[in-house]
Amino acid sequence: MADKNAKPGINGNIYVPYEKRTGNESIVYFTRDLSPKGLMKAYEKVDGNICECGKTAIKLHTGEPHGPNIIPSAWVKEFMENELPEATIIETNTYYKGDRYTTDRHRKTLKVNGWTFCDVDITDEDGTTLLPVKDGKWFDNMSVGSHMIKYDNLVVLTHFKGHVQGGFGGSNKNIGIGCADGRIGKKWIHTHDGSKDQWGIRTEELMEKISESTKATIDFFGKNIAYVNVMRNMSVSCDCEGVAAEPVVTPNVGILASTDILAIDQACVDIIYAMKDEENKHMKERIESRHGLRQLSYMKELGMGNDRYILIDLDNDEVRIFPKDCVKDLKPFTE
Repeated sequence: MADKNAKPGINGNIYVPYEKRTGNESIVYFTRDLSPKGLMKAYEKVDGNICECGKTAIKLHTGEPHGPNIIPSAWVKEFMENELPEATIIETNTYYKGDRYTTDRHRKTLKVNGWTFCDVDITDEDGTTLLPVKDGKWFDNMSVGSHMIKYDNLVVLTHFKGHVQGGFGGSNKNIGIGCADGRIGKKWIHTHDGSKDQWGIRTEELMEKISESTKATIDFFGKNIAYVNVMRNMSVSCDCEGVAAEPVVTPNVGILASTDILAIDQACVDIIYAMKDEENKHMKERIESRHGLRQLSYMKELGMGNDRYILIDLDNDEVRIFPKDCVKDLKPFTE
């Protein structure tokens, strides 16, 4: 049960409705087209600062072996062939021991999951580097894969879903945990000082550490960054859980894109909360029980973006719509 004294914005188990938020609005684009063409349609609205003369990295979760819910590699292949043929997918090794713990095992998993059509740079393969965390509470620097700083642009292609520790996994989690290297950065995020227990931190501290890690990366890339979130196959489990993920019961929705990381993650959460009770109860419970909403409020405190946005419907004359318009007549998940 939520603490009666908990305050919105500070406590990550309390959802703040749109009308109670303040500040500027960013632009978020939305399409119901869950396909490679939908990816392209959304991305083309936010690619203006992705410089063709520089090296582009695509950060996505390539998944544990045979993971059933990741963005299909065939989608990404078609997307890259048409939009970013010279880009490189980037990943890091995991902090937990498993099939992506070492570079050798990670590369075997990449082949199993179909990531063989382009270069995949495991950025911490040859060590780490430090990026500054400006105005951080927990960190002055974040340790990331040393290869990451050779790129000029970053496209954050995210499978939006639940997360066993973070409550939900959006663009913030994709970067915050996914760009931190597997031995140092991820350890800093997941543990208390002096502790080796990576599962012992699950509330506001974890959400704030994830967000500070993300800030280090997005400050490095500056304006040369774009975000695409795919709301499909949304288990309450992260793709880190692979075939052990909880069954998907939340309906598929669509694809969102923005140049504002807070706005796109907030819009995805708002869409979840706009669903009917029978459609969103499991995801809401996962988000609130892990205090995942603190990701959003802390990103705002750090000046990483806006939690208010104009949602543009790419399927219908690019008119402004609202989260409730994205969830009309959703079909139960049946894949």
